Amino acid sequence: MTIEECFIVYPEGESQELDAPLKIDQLVDINGRVLVPPLASPRMIAYRVVKIRRLEERGMRSILHYVELVPAVELLTYCS
Repeated sequence: MTIEECFIVYPEGESQELDAPLKIDQLVDINGRVLVPPLASPRMIAYRVVKIRRLEERGMRSILHYVELVPAVELLTYCS
């Protein structure tokens, strides 16, 4: 039996466990929840998934989602 865990790794190096895996270029909020455009406001902290790394050990698989901060100017394009 293999246990799979998903983590989000922030630019500062901190990490947090996720409920489900993410995809490259997906926008997420500060808690790792997927943001679906159109966004209500560009005044939020949002991250983009830029790298996914899989680590496998005996009986355990970890998926690390590395993110980068999305500037507010770029978030304007996702607003209604």
